[in-house]
Amino acid sequence: MDLLLTSGGVSVPSIREELVHLLGTPVEESTALCIPTAMYAHPWVGMGEKPWRFVAGREQNPMVDLGWASMGLLELTALPSLDRDLWVPRVLEADALVVAGGDVLYLAHWMRESGLLDLVPQLDDTVWIGLSSGSMVMAPEVGEEFIQWRPPSGATDTLGLVDFALFPHLAPDGEPGNSMAEAEEWFTRVSAPAYVLDDRSAVVVADGQTRVVSEGTWHFWEH
Repeated sequence: MDLLLTSGGVSVPSIREELVHLLGTPVEESTALCIPTAMYAHPWVGMGEKPWRFVAGREQNPMVDLGWASMGLLELTALPSLDRDLWVPRVLEADALVVAGGDVLYLAHWMRESGLLDLVPQLDDTVWIGLSSGSMVMAPEVGEEFIQWRPPSGATDTLGLVDFALFPHLAPDGEPGNSMAEAEEWFTRVSAPAYVLDDRSAVVVADGQTRVVSEGTWHFWEH
């Protein structure tokens, strides 16, 4: 599975060009499933209007509304109660999984509980397009600053499908988002190397390589 790990969605032309490259076909000829699950547990989002706006392509972050040939819904909390034959073929057929931001540990928990994480080794031709926590979930850790909900086990590890951490929504001091000072403080409390991204930047993991696509500001830090 190729990863397009964004902070603010497919927000600039170069990120969209990278998405098309990963898909191997234009977006307009590609199919996708959107995953809103992370939104439910985040205190700034929760249930109700915001998940609906994401699914309907009416959020400010370009994800669902990119002109896909088809867009379906993959609700992770529903999957454990369903026969796998009802949902696994749909996932295997999709060209992309479009994953909302929200609460990263809640998303990691339901990736495991739903069985979707177990399916990842079969998704060789699928592109994972993460938004904020939808990107951070792939890291081995996220740092205490990004933890709100905790699973019953109390564990704070994420999926560890990449070997770096992500700090999203970098913004100039005084503007909406996360400041450089907050990023620097966060980095002292994570053990992995890290990418710090503004909303015009993304990390791509494909073909055994990791690279950045950006029309904004980003940093890579190592301990």
